[in-house]
Amino acid sequence: MTVVDPLRVRRIVAALLLLAGFVIVLFRLFNLQVLQAGELTLKAERQHEKAITLQGGRGTIYDRRGKVLAINLEVPSVFGVPTSLEDPTPVARELGRVLHVRPDEIEKKLKQERSFVWIARKVDPEQGRRLQRRPLEGIGLVLEGRRYYPKGTLLSHVIGFAGMDGDGLEGIEHRYDSYLRGEKQMVVLQRDALGRSVFPKGFTEQGPSSGHSVTLTIDETIQYIAEKELEEAVAASRAKGGTIIVMEPRTGAVLAMALVPTFDPNSLGSLYADRWRNRAVTDVYEPGSTLKVLVAAAALEDKVMEPQTILFGERGSMTVANTVVHDHDPSGWMTFAQVLERSSNIGAVKTALALGPDRLSRVLRAFGFGERSEIDLPGEAAGLVRDSRSWGRRSLASIAMGQEIGVTAVQLATALSAVANGGWLMKPHVVAEIRDGKGKAVYQASPQVRRQPISEGTAQKLTRILEGAVSRGTGKSAAVSGYRVAGKTGTAQKVDPRTGTYSTTLFIGSFVGFVPAEDPRLCILVVIDEPQTEAWGGVVAAPVFRRVAEQVLPYLGVTSQAPVRVALAEGESIGVRRAGRAGP
Repeated sequence: MTVVDPLRVRRIVAALLLLAGFVIVLFRLFNLQVLQAGELTLKAERQHEKAITLQGGRGTIYDRRGKVLAINLEVPSVFGVPTSLEDPTPVARELGRVLHVRPDEIEKKLKQERSFVWIARKVDPEQGRRLQRRPLEGIGLVLEGRRYYPKGTLLSHVIGFAGMDGDGLEGIEHRYDSYLRGEKQMVVLQRDALGRSVFPKGFTEQGPSSGHSVTLTIDETIQYIAEKELEEAVAASRAKGGTIIVMEPRTGAVLAMALVPTFDPNSLGSLYADRWRNRAVTDVYEPGSTLKVLVAAAALEDKVMEPQTILFGERGSMTVANTVVHDHDPSGWMTFAQVLERSSNIGAVKTALALGPDRLSRVLRAFGFGERSEIDLPGEAAGLVRDSRSWGRRSLASIAMGQEIGVTAVQLATALSAVANGGWLMKPHVVAEIRDGKGKAVYQASPQVRRQPISEGTAQKLTRILEGAVSRGTGKSAAVSGYRVAGKTGTAQKVDPRTGTYSTTLFIGSFVGFVPAEDPRLCILVVIDEPQTEAWGGVVAAPVFRRVAEQVLPYLGVTSQAPVRVALAEGESIGVRRAGRAGP
C-alpha cells in the first residue's frame, strides 16, 4: 500500500490552481487586447473624447463705403460631461450664479446619461472668463462665433439676422447664406479623469475658414437719414408704420431701405416675425394716386393724351358704372398735365377709359407690376394685377385711382426710376460685391435692364408734368430749394378687415419722386401707413421726401442750381452766378 504525501498533493494542487489562474489571466488579456480591443477602445474614446462640429465665422457685411454692418465675434460656449459627475447639484448651483440661469435647469441637463451636453451657447465673454478662473468638475468651454450687429437697429430689415447655429434666417443673412456661412470642421474635445482639461485634438490654429464678405449698395449715412426722418414722421402723425426707399434710377442700386417700426437683431427676445418682416418687399398695398403716373405714362406712350389735351373735370363729380367718382378739388376744363398736378380722379378715370383695359394692362405689366422685381432679398411678393379680360368700366376707374391693384414699395420705386432714367426698367439690387477670404471678388453687381416700358420721349414729357405736380400741384411740400423735383402724391383708402369695404378712417399717405429732375440721382418713395393726423400724401409724406433729399443731395456732392450771391469786394456791387452740378 502506497502512502500519499499530503504535502506533495497540496503543492500539486497549488501549482494547478496557479496554472489555471495564469491561463485565465492570459485568456482574459487576449480577450481584452485582441477580441474586444475595438469595442473597448471605442468605449474609452466615448468616455474621454467628444466629437462636435464647429463652424467658421460668418463673413462680414459692409455698406458701400466699407463700414461694418455685421461681424462675427468669438465668444465662449459652455458644455458639460454628465458621465464624469458624481454630484451635479453643487456644479449646477455655481454655474447658475455665473450664467444667470436657474440651477435646476442646469442640473437636469447634467443628470442625463450622456457624455456631452450644451449648457449655454455663445455666452458673454466675462462669464467665460469667470469660469476659466474657477474651473468646475465636468464643465468645459469652447469658442464659437456669435453674430454681432454694431449699428443696432440700423438697416435691420435688410440685413436680417443669423441663428444660434450660424445659419442666416432673415434678410441678406438668409439670401446670401451660402456665401456668408463659414466652413464646418469636426473637433474632438478631450478631458482628464475629472473632466477639467479640455483641448481640441488635431485642431488647427486657424480653425474653420470664415465665410465670404458681402458689400451692399446701401450707404450707412443715407440709411441713417432715411430712418431718422421716417421715425420722426411716423411719430408726428401717430402712424402705424412707414417705409422709405432711396434708389439710384440709372442702376437700380438701393441706397437706403428704411422701415418703422424697426428691431434690434442683437436682441430679438420675444419679438414676432411680423416685426422683422421686410414689408418693403413682402407686403402688397393699393398705391392710390401715385399710380396715376403710370396711367399717364400709358396714355402718353400710346398717344391717347398729350400734356395740353383738354379734359372736362365734371365739376368734381362723375358717375361710372353706377358708382360716383369724386375729386377733392372740383375742376372744370383742365389740361392733361393739370390732371396730375391736381391729382384729379375724374381726369385719371377718363384717361383710363380712353386707353381701354388691354393697353393700360400692357403698360402696367411692362413697368413690373404683377411680377417680382427680382431684388436680391428674400420673401418678395409679386403684387396683384388681375387679368385685363375681367376689367369692366368700374375696374378701369378703380385702377386709374390706384385701387383694385396691389403693389410693393420696391415695385413702385423701380417703376418711377424707369420714368426718371429715360424709360428703362432696371433690376433693383442691394448687394454690390462678394469677396472670398483672400479678398478676391467672386461676384460684382452691374446694372441690369429688364425692359423698356416707355420711350425716352414719353419719359421726358412725363417728367415735365411731374415737375408741375411739385411746383404748382399737390406735391408742393416736396419741393427742394435749388433743385428741380418731379413727383406725385398719393392718398389711398385701406380696406377695413372687419367689413371688407374701404375704410373712412384708415389711409396710406405717400409720395414718390426723383431729383434733380433734369439729371436724376435719387428716386425716393415715402409711404406712411395709417396716419392718425392728416392722411393726405402731400401733407404727411411729401415733406419727408424733401427733408431726405435736401440732406442726401449735398452728401452725394450734387450741388444746387439756386442763384448764389457773391460779394466781390467791400463797397462793390453784389454779383450773381449759378452753381454747377458736381458729383462723385
